[in-house]
Amino acid sequence: MSSNSTSPSSSAVANAGAGGVSTPAFSPLYQQIKGLILHSLQHGEWKPGEVIPSEMDLAARFRVSQGTVRKAIDELASDNLLVRRQGKGTFVATHAEQQVQYRFLKLLPDSGDVREEGPAQRTILECKRNRASAEIARALQIRTGDPIIQARRILAFAGVPTILEDIWLPGQAFKGLTAEQMANYHGPTYAMFELDYGVRMVRAEEKIRAVVPDDEQANLLLVPPHTPLLSVERIAYTYNDVPMELRRALYRTDTHHYHNSLS
Repeated sequence: MSSNSTSPSSSAVANAGAGGVSTPAFSPLYQQIKGLILHSLQHGEWKPGEVIPSEMDLAARFRVSQGTVRKAIDELASDNLLVRRQGKGTFVATHAEQQVQYRFLKLLPDSGDVREEGPAQRTILECKRNRASAEIARALQIRTGDPIIQARRILAFAGVPTILEDIWLPGQAFKGLTAEQMANYHGPTYAMFELDYGVRMVRAEEKIRAVVPDDEQANLLLVPPHTPLLSVERIAYTYNDVPMELRRALYRTDTHHYHNSLS
């Protein structure tokens, strides 16, 4: 079967099983295969950091050409969902990997060298169970009053408090999360979410604006009142565009800047 065929593959769809991805009949075949691979990722067939079957094995599984599978994997790698390793195979991406672990953190030191300041020092101010307000429920696509985990923390660089974060997570998905657990995990928080809760954040949307902190926020960040700060509101999504985190952060920008590459 040609890799640029646009006809749907009934055998590939059959391999999705019950609850499989519903793919429009007019979508290119590689997009259908991408959807089937994504379905397997979403349902935990291959965990973060694990190798997935070879292109040849996937081609046999879905009864398509190896070129079709390769094109599907190329797109998933471009989306940072898979990682190719020369001579080793293709792996499920994980936030524990050095090259992707800070993919969602766009605050960089003015020197431009993140290696100089090292990882952030984290202070967990609170982590508690709560009930979702209408606003939080809307953002996380849950019901008002549903259980949530609410956390607040400070990220410091070279001992200087630089980021103040308020975080809301669905209570069912993150049942049992504690301040001690967040404080004691030394890797990226998103890697902890993968390891301990099986939740992988695959993309995020952000809103950015300039704000003035209130007195409590200014005290926590050790800045004078009326200091302009960068407010960043992020919703992070797992597979299938399911929101799994609302994060509101205040960034000091006296020694750091927000950096994003556009293409």
